[in-house]
Amino acid sequence: MRLPNCRRCSEGDGKGPPFRNPFVHDLKFTTLQKAQIAVMTVTLFPLRLMMAAFMMLLAWPFAFLATMGRSDTAIEPQTLWRKFVDVMLKTIMRAMWFSGGFHWMTVKGRRAPPSEAPILTLAPHSSYFDAIPVTMTMASIVMKAESKDIPLWGTLIKYIRPVFVSRSDPDSRRKTVEEIKRRALSEGEWPRTMIFPEGTCTNRSCLITFKPGAFIPAVPVQPVVIRYPNTLDSITWTWQGPGAFKILWLTLCQLHNRFEIEYLPTYTPSEEEKRNPALFAQNVRRIMAKALDVPITDYSFEDCKLAMAEGQLRLPSDTCLLEFARLVRKLGLQLDKTGRKLEDYGRRARDLWAERKRVALGEFARFLEVPESDLIRDMFALFDEHEDHTIDIREFVIALSVVCQPTKTLATMKLAFKMYVDEVDSSITEQELACILQTALGVADLTVTSLFQAVDTHGKGKITFESFQSFAELHPDFAKEFLFGEKRVFRSPSQTPTTNGFCTDFSPPDHKKLD
Repeated sequence: MRLPNCRRCSEGDGKGPPFRNPFVHDLKFTTLQKAQIAVMTVTLFPLRLMMAAFMMLLAWPFAFLATMGRSDTAIEPQTLWRKFVDVMLKTIMRAMWFSGGFHWMTVKGRRAPPSEAPILTLAPHSSYFDAIPVTMTMASIVMKAESKDIPLWGTLIKYIRPVFVSRSDPDSRRKTVEEIKRRALSEGEWPRTMIFPEGTCTNRSCLITFKPGAFIPAVPVQPVVIRYPNTLDSITWTWQGPGAFKILWLTLCQLHNRFEIEYLPTYTPSEEEKRNPALFAQNVRRIMAKALDVPITDYSFEDCKLAMAEGQLRLPSDTCLLEFARLVRKLGLQLDKTGRKLEDYGRRARDLWAERKRVALGEFARFLEVPESDLIRDMFALFDEHEDHTIDIREFVIALSVVCQPTKTLATMKLAFKMYVDEVDSSITEQELACILQTALGVADLTVTSLFQAVDTHGKGKITFESFQSFAELHPDFAKEFLFGEKRVFRSPSQTPTTNGFCTDFSPPDHKKLD
């Protein structure tokens, strides 16, 4: 598979992907930067860390007193002492960020009052440092219910009256939307709600798909854009790149960290947008992308989950399968849970290969039983490695299997073997294994000689699925050991940002599809 120059990632000018993978952050340092970090690590870093921790501890008693006896369903009058606590907490939080190197924060635009825009939509979301706007405004946020039980942090969170989403309650997402709507329609009585509609962290190179949750209440929203215009981007915490503590360490080792927040004009939805949250979300995203001067893409949090799936074939960071998955969603290709559809695709692909080898665009569209379209052409181009306007349709079936069942590596390999095996001895060659694994990993080139030789213990020059399965069971990390090692793959989920406290997805299932 390959990423050709076609209309895919962005909805901008249609000239191809003008940005890098939004889920990858590659940090490179100059010699001077390395020297600065070394010096700051033993001088300013420990002082900043202790100061930030002290400020958090200092804020706790104020937040604790302010939340004692407070109702979760009603707003009490803002008494003088509560106003004092609010000012104190904002001051302490500002001092905490100052101690971390955020000395000056640039604020642009006018922040609308809650009665005008009860919901603030913030993007791009790229780090836990995006908590800065929350502490600046003390706006409510959408949080996982488990967050309130975290010592110290939970008390500070409860002070801003978040809307909690419970994993244990199957009806929680609907209740969350209803609660946000109830607060939004209170005519400014409740504090505004701040939402990060991307639902996960990116590297700010583009705006990924907005989750519709913030737009389901169908009330005016104020788009807010965030920038970190620093020479060294030590802020970004995404799926492929530095971990949480390394980001904190590198950021506190910078002499100064710049932060900009810009409040855009309030966006009032039309009647059509009120009926269609997806359209509402898309139009707000376009306005924010224009203000940031970045493209927009149909990549989403679902692509992150595909990249991080715990299968034996962990996807490399340069995989084409994220783009393929996006096109599958756009085309609305749906498979039954039994896998019968995949099996049918596999049987038909094998028959087509035996009959005419490679197929053209029209045959591909008929195979999927869909009309020719730009989406079909873009998907076709992913498999047209030779640029001869033909593809091996078996590769499409392999890629579809990985996208639909990313954790079931052996199921995908079994399906692939069925399409590629020699009918005489039910085996495949090294070249055929290379083709299968290149497609399953979504890469243009891959050396499989070491893996093939390890499986082909008798040196026959061919392997069966049974021999491959036995080898994979003995070597569950065969991709890491024999293919490309650890450097090229996405990190394990335990080291990566998930939907964190202030960008958790609360969109009800029937609102998740944006098309």
